[in-house]
Amino acid sequence: MDLILSIVQVIISITLIFLVLMHSGKDAGLSGAFGVGTGQGPLGGGSLVERNLNRWTIGFGFAFAINTIILLKVG
Repeated sequence: MDLILSIVQVIISITLIFLVLMHSGKDAGLSGAFGVGTGQGPLGGGSLVERNLNRWTIGFGFAFAINTIILLKVG
């Protein structure tokens, strides 16, 4: 069980890092390369994509926190 939770933690961590890097900052960050902050590109409107990106980031953040607490309790 501990091994499965550790593998899940690594997957969540990598996904969370990727999602945070996709956010646009002051300089449009990495998301500018994909057209997220410009309102154009293959993903459609920027505001909808940013809103969904925020939701996914928050969701994976909660999953990371919950999985960390479970790993601390189990281990």
